[in-house]
Formats: sequence, C-alpha cells, structure tokens
Amino acid sequence: MKVVAINSSPRKESNTAQLINYVFEELEQEGVETELIKIGGKKIWGCRACYKCFQNRDRHCSIENDVLNECVDKMAAADGILLGSPTYFSNVNAEMKALIDRAGLVSSANGGMYQHKVGAAVTAVRRAGALPTFDAMNHFFLYNQMFVAGSSYWNLGIGLNPGDVANDEEGVNTMRNLGRNMAWLLKKIHS
Repeated sequence: MKVVAINSSPRKESNTAQLINYVFEELEQEGVETELIKIGGKKIWGCRACYKCFQNRDRHCSIENDVLNECVDKMAAADGILLGSPTYFSNVNAEMKALIDRAGLVSSANGGMYQHKVGAAVTAVRRAGALPTFDAMNHFFLYNQMFVAGSSYWNLGIGLNPGDVANDEEGVNTMRNLGRNMAWLLKKIHS
C-alpha cells in the first residue's frame, strides 16, 4: 500500500511539510509506503475550463507545461492521498486550489480515478482560518467518492515560523492519530 502526499507550501522547511511528516511516520510504522510531492513554488496553472479532458479522456489535463499531470499519475497509482496546504486568507493556497480544480476535473472526465481511495487533509495555520482550508481539501475527497480518514481533532497545526508546529502538542498528536487511522482504514479496505 502507498500514500502519496501533495504539499503546496512554498516554504522549504514548512510547517505543512512537518505535519505531513508526522503522518508519514505513523504510516511507515504500519508498513505503508509514502511519497511526498512538493508543488509549492512550482509552476501549476489554474483550470482554464477548456474541458479537453472530457474530449481526450486520457487521464491527463491538456495543460502539459506544469506539474499537474505528474501529480495526477501519482495520485491515481496510490492507495491513499494526503493533501497539505498552508492557510492563506482562510483557504488553501493557489497551488492547492489549482491541483484540486484540475485533478478533480480530470478524475471526473475519466470515470472517477480516485474512487475508493483513502484521503486525508492537513493544514498549518498561524492562528485562525484553518477550517475552511481543511474543508476545501476534504470536499475534493468527498466529490471524488473517496473515504476520508479522521483523527482526534481537526487535522491542523498551529505555527507561524518554520518549525513552530512542533510546539503544538495537540496538533502533533492529531497528525499521529491521523496516520494510524489512515493506515487502519487502508488495511481494512485491502484485506
């Protein structure tokens, strides 16, 4: 079993990446393979609403000069998808929004490429606004007929500067519980 994580934070040592790593540690202890893809700071365009994905039905977006199709291929091949975004003005950042819109449309055009996979979202936040961010990523999973893994609280960590989320004990425990719950759900689905 494999979980691929998409991190949309542009920071090199981001709090979002640290939260993903806490989840990964638990998944790996349970024997689940993990892979991190960083899209923050990379070129990823928003959806152009051309609907060529519905014409082509080739499991790719027609925009080929950015990282989206690589992400689509990795997500389609994985058993679980972990999305991580920092909170920007009470929502996902632009890179994550582009991924959600385009990868979701490609999935719809191709019969539901992520159906029955396990999904989970994590977000880093300075102070407030994380719930709409968390919600936006969970809507991606639900729209794509995925099973959403939960935790002991909302999957968020509080911190402004890189590394600050390590001081959020409840946030760290939430990520660790999420990793264990995601592994449990993956095992149940694949047994």
